[in-house]
Amino acid sequence: MLFPLQVGVTSQKSMRLLPALGKKATQKVELKVSCCQVMCLPSQPVFKTLPGQKISRMDLGGAPGTPQEKIFVCSGSQVRGYTKKGKQFLTFEANLTESINAMYVSGADLFVCASYIYNHYCDCKDQDYFLSGDKINDITCVSSEKLPHLTPVLACQDRVLRVLQGSTLAYDIEVPGPPSVLELYNKDAGEEVLYGTTDGRLGLVQIGEHSAVAKWEIDNDKKKGGILCVDTFDIIGDGVNDVLVGRDDGTVQVYGFDSANEPTLRFEHVLSESVTSIQGGCVGRESYDEIVTATYTGWVTGLTTESQKTEAGAGEEFRMSKETQSKVEALRAELEQLQGKVLQGREQYQQTTQSSTAVSAVPVFNINDKFTLCQDDASYSLLEVQTAIDNLLLQKNLQGVTFKLCSCQFQCQANTTRLELKVRSIEGQYGTLQAYITPRLQPKTCQVRQYQIKPLSLHQRTHSIDPTRPMNRLSLVGQFSFAEIHSWVVFCLPEVPDKTPAEDSITFYFHNTFLGTQLEATYCKGTAHFHSDNISTISILSDVLSKEATKKKINLNISYDINDDSVSHTLRMIHPKLEFQLLLAKKVQLVDALRELQVHEGNANFLIPEYRSILDESANLLEEYKKQPAHLERLYGMITDLFIDKFKFKGQNVKTKVSSLLEILDNYDLNSLLEFFQDV
Repeated sequence: MLFPLQVGVTSQKSMRLLPALGKKATQKVELKVSCCQVMCLPSQPVFKTLPGQKISRMDLGGAPGTPQEKIFVCSGSQVRGYTKKGKQFLTFEANLTESINAMYVSGADLFVCASYIYNHYCDCKDQDYFLSGDKINDITCVSSEKLPHLTPVLACQDRVLRVLQGSTLAYDIEVPGPPSVLELYNKDAGEEVLYGTTDGRLGLVQIGEHSAVAKWEIDNDKKKGGILCVDTFDIIGDGVNDVLVGRDDGTVQVYGFDSANEPTLRFEHVLSESVTSIQGGCVGRESYDEIVTATYTGWVTGLTTESQKTEAGAGEEFRMSKETQSKVEALRAELEQLQGKVLQGREQYQQTTQSSTAVSAVPVFNINDKFTLCQDDASYSLLEVQTAIDNLLLQKNLQGVTFKLCSCQFQCQANTTRLELKVRSIEGQYGTLQAYITPRLQPKTCQVRQYQIKPLSLHQRTHSIDPTRPMNRLSLVGQFSFAEIHSWVVFCLPEVPDKTPAEDSITFYFHNTFLGTQLEATYCKGTAHFHSDNISTISILSDVLSKEATKKKINLNISYDINDDSVSHTLRMIHPKLEFQLLLAKKVQLVDALRELQVHEGNANFLIPEYRSILDESANLLEEYKKQPAHLERLYGMITDLFIDKFKFKGQNVKTKVSSLLEILDNYDLNSLLEFFQDV
């Protein structure tokens, strides 16, 4: 690891490597953009802008066929351009109502995106405009001999890459997760585009004029964080560009390619903060390539291919080179100076606070939070803070079957800036989750963040559903506008864009990340239809939509079409999860007793193979059980809700028979459970 240094809080894709500034062609200079400054590294700043509005993105540009060494940054709706020596040559106001969150520069062409809006400018003059159906997370442009012109590709939140021709949509590409970042595999030219998703998947697509081809896709089997940044560089030195990946859990990965041209993980390193930018190049030392990363709080770090150890014979002591010794001594001297400044600052602060005219200023700190559903374990996770966290208080205010208000507090260890919490919700219970974040700053201050827990919080958008499943239908007819019914769907379900669709009607598909059931929502002005293979989903929608319509004083004509086969279908979908959890709980209960027997007898040879297997796998069993607390109770609750909802639509109240249902679950057998649902 080379030259770790810290600047300000960084945004996604806010660091680039400039071409060589000096005579040595191999020298690279790293460019860093923080919330208010532009710096060229590795040692001393070459130039620095005045503090200003937060910089959201940056890119490098220049005339085609020349080194891309002009620096473009965007903040708010403004784009500014600088030369490599710091001279500002461009100030362009895009006149967008929202801040720019993605940008791409190619020659005289400037492509910018706000939340839903795409704009193309050539020589600062309007060329093209496009309104996306969902939020735009990133943009890149493809150029090759096979394409007639520069082709923009938008990464949109609804799991789609949109390919544009001028101001119109040419076609879209379905991807497995919400794409968060795009990068050209070949930076000079080519049709291949890399994408990374918020749920940690990586893929490559080849863009054509009328259609695209998916080349490969890497699943997030190891449950790593979402991908924030991607770059390509031949760091391994085999003549083929490798894929460099930075994730929001601090993981840095390098993917190379095997003889079959399939991506293979070659290297992995974990930093303590989310990686907002990643670049490959030669920065610290000539002839040795590095991976340069920037993290959320502004740490810039280099991972080098240079060996950091020298060979030593037997009995010899390890000796550092003179160059390394001088670096260490310089770092120690700088550290002592910084410690002295910190002590001096603390003394001055103490004297100031004890003054009779003292005014305490509330310190400002940044929070990088998220509240996104993880498909693998059906949970939500958050958050990251600019400075060390002292404690975190969570408070939830839930409505649904019952009103519930509760809270829990977490005390953090020293220097904890990133805290990952798993929050599991129960569908039908909705409301708000409030996080009170207190950093280790003086004077004490706290920020409050609020997150909405939706009635169908475990549902996630998908591209299609299985039409062969037994489905239940809920239909609504009433004097509601398209905007009103859309706002109700936004209230009920995650991943639905806040903006009302431009079409007259819309269809969304969802799947339940915990159970695997599905939902289709189709609606327009005055009419809405919802189809699901889970009766409980229909029941929750019916209750919540009725309440929302009542608030607006809108009369609804509600009709149902209940398919009894869907109940046994849902129970069969729950069956493998329930069977696994019951068996896991049974094995975990036996672990302590079997360990005592093993200690008492001296070995486990006398045990039957089944019990010996439990002992051998005890560590993995306990770890798996620890990862899924209350998993069994959640399944019991879902089966109970399914039982109550089935008979609710028939006009029967069966809550008095829930105790009998729980007895069957405690002595679980699928056939007995199916018979109980039929016989009541």
